[in-house]
Amino acid sequence: MKSFPSRLPADPSLFDMDESPGGDTARVVLEVLRGGGCPSDTDFDRQLTPDERRVSGWFWTPVAVARRAADWLFELGARSVMDVGSGAGKFCVVVAATTDLCVVGLEHRPNLVVAARALARRYGLSAQVAFVEGALGQVPLPSVDAYYFFNPFGENLYGSSDCLDENVVLTRERYRADLAATTALLERAPVGTLIVTYNGIGADLPAAYALRRVDRELPCLLKLYEKTQLFTDTSRHSLGDATPPA
Repeated sequence: MKSFPSRLPADPSLFDMDESPGGDTARVVLEVLRGGGCPSDTDFDRQLTPDERRVSGWFWTPVAVARRAADWLFELGARSVMDVGSGAGKFCVVVAATTDLCVVGLEHRPNLVVAARALARRYGLSAQVAFVEGALGQVPLPSVDAYYFFNPFGENLYGSSDCLDENVVLTRERYRADLAATTALLERAPVGTLIVTYNGIGADLPAAYALRRVDRELPCLLKLYEKTQLFTDTSRHSLGDATPPA
C-alpha cells in the first residue's frame, strides 16, 4: 500500500513555486518527455494546483515511474491503457506525452476528474486522454489493452488523518468490493492484456498473468504482467507488495 507520514513535510520547493499554472513550464516538460528524457516531479507538478502539489509525493505517480511504464507498454505493443484511480491525472498525462497510446483515467472523486481534465488541457493532450468519473465495476468503461494500478484501494485502510480527503466513502467493505471488481476485470480480460502495478494492488493476480518486466530501482516495485491464458484455475501468484485484510 502507499505509505506516507501522517503529517506532510514542509518542503520549501513545493511552497515557493509560482501558484499560477503556466504554459512555459508545460512546454519545456513536454519537450523533455518527447525527447526521451525524464523531467523532475517539481517541474511537472507546476501545472497542478498548490493543494495537488502538496500531496503529489504520496498520492500521484512519480514522473520516472510513469515514464518507465510508458516505455514498457510501447515495447509490448499496447495501443491503450487505463489508470484505475487516476487522481489528478499525472500518470495519464505523462504516458500520453511519451507515447501515442490512447489513455483513460478512472477516478471516483469528481473534483479530481475536473482537475485531471484541466491538467491534460494545460499540457495540450486533451485529444489523447479521457477521464471517467466512477468506481471500477460501477460505470461502463471502454476496452483497453492495458491497465495501471498504483495500489488505488489502499486508502480505504488508512486512518482519517492519512486519507486524501473525506469526500468519498472509504471502508474495509469498500476495499474488498474494489478488489473483487478488479479480480473480475482481470479474469474476463482477453489474452494479451497487460497489467502494470506500482506498489501492488492489494491482492493476488490471477495465475493466467505472466511476469514480463520488473524495475526494483524505483521508490516502490514496478511490475508488468501479460495475460497468457484465457481460462485459469483457482490458483494465484502473489504480487508481493500488499496483502488484503482478513
